[in-house]
Amino acid sequence: MVRILVVEDEEEMNHSLCLFLRQAGYDVKGCLSADEASDYLFDHSADMIISDIMMPGTDGFSFARQVRSRDKDIPILFLSARDDFTAKEKGFHIGIDDYLTKPVDLDELELHVSALLRRAKISSSQTITVGDVRLDAEEHAAYIGDEEVPLTTREFDIIFKLLSYPRKTFSRTQLMDEFWDMGRDATTRTVDVYMTRIRSKFADTDAFSIETVRGLGYKVVIRA
Repeated sequence: MVRILVVEDEEEMNHSLCLFLRQAGYDVKGCLSADEASDYLFDHSADMIISDIMMPGTDGFSFARQVRSRDKDIPILFLSARDDFTAKEKGFHIGIDDYLTKPVDLDELELHVSALLRRAKISSSQTITVGDVRLDAEEHAAYIGDEEVPLTTREFDIIFKLLSYPRKTFSRTQLMDEFWDMGRDATTRTVDVYMTRIRSKFADTDAFSIETVRGLGYKVVIRA
């Protein structure tokens, strides 16, 4: 599921945005400050960021710079009461992808979110095709050619995530946070066991490989 990080210091607005986006089918994490969001991103992954500009402490501009220094591809959408060209220009020069002025029409927001995710080739209902491998999120099924690969739900979700971001390294902690419930008895060794299983199930294809990044985690390298 696509995860959206909402950074908005006004608590009621934050709650409304998160609730609306969850009802639209997204996994949403709300943060009340840029510093809280930065701490969250240190150990967790997100597919898109929606951020206010004017916030106590670190503002949206500085937060966007921090994000872009680590990830040049993640879509960033600014929501702001500032409707001046200078603020928009500064944001786009930093590397944001879109800008909406408050008060925000939520239906319009969803259109912008969908467009940004589509542009970034991220979708909660997309089909990923790499060589002779096809992953269908709606069917929750994977195929090599015409043969279905027997995957558990968690195995499918993990490989779908990795193939959505080829060459991006995901730490074991990030994968544990996203695919194992909090409080479950999962360790980094559990992640390694799952990766071994997934590699084995896709051993008959040369379309991609799952590579271990020593001391960090895993990434997919496309070969087809």
